[in-house]
Amino acid sequence: MPAGFRDGAVGDPAGRPAGAGSRGRAARRIAPGLLLVLLALTGPWLAAHPLGTPVTAPYAAAGEGAVLGGDQLGRDVLSRLLHGGAALIGGAFLIAVVVTLLATVLGCFAVLHPTLGRAVERAADVLILLPPVLGIMLIALAWPGGGRWAVIAAAVVLGTPYAVRVVASAAAPLARAGYVEAATARGERLSYIALRELLPNLRSTVLALFGLRFVEAVYVISMAGFLQIGPQPPAADWALMVRENAPGILLNPWAVLAPSLAIAVLAISFNLASASLSSGPSRPSRPSRSSRKADTTP
Repeated sequence: MPAGFRDGAVGDPAGRPAGAGSRGRAARRIAPGLLLVLLALTGPWLAAHPLGTPVTAPYAAAGEGAVLGGDQLGRDVLSRLLHGGAALIGGAFLIAVVVTLLATVLGCFAVLHPTLGRAVERAADVLILLPPVLGIMLIALAWPGGGRWAVIAAAVVLGTPYAVRVVASAAAPLARAGYVEAATARGERLSYIALRELLPNLRSTVLALFGLRFVEAVYVISMAGFLQIGPQPPAADWALMVRENAPGILLNPWAVLAPSLAIAVLAISFNLASASLSSGPSRPSRPSRSSRKADTTP
């Protein structure tokens, strides 16, 4: 019998495990995102020129002095590109973490508590109708000195309602499972049931939601930067670079294309990475140890 099928194992004729190919594909999808994040975090130390010092003529073409040419003030585009990614990635990561945590907790509690579920659903319906641009502008006007933090707050407020609906929809079938009913009959607290019975079975949903929220946060922060809500000149920000250098795109296309491509690659690569992690080998949902013990007790 071939080695790949011995003892019930499934694999290829070379004897490699069945998950080796999927892990390899996942690693290839994750690698571009990790490389870009690493480059953005170490970019300030790799930049060849100071951030605000002109080194070329305005909108100078790519050459030896500046690999990607100069921007509207003659500053090195590559140096500003290397400086402008850390704040965007950090802000998007913070938004994704906060929104995912809030949505996971609220979604699990909403399916277990009907009154809370109806309140969350009504609030989500109202907030979903608010256009993101309008919401960002309202919060930015209410918090004039907030800058990037105002944009992060707006993204959290506007992104949480939709995320709560996603988690609640995924948790609703689990809330009717036998082990959840057994935990309820034992008199377990609502927090115990939500965190110990429901949450462990929502791993794929939470990972996929985190990836979607990160990509959405990248677009929201970039849109706010393009509208100059949040980071202000002369800050090095990828979206702000696109706006500032748009008038000279025919003179030096890289001043606009480079930050645009960086935003697109960041969003696409992180989305592929989260999809690979969330679509890993699935395991059947199973109750916690206490629920199994209660089910087997006569």
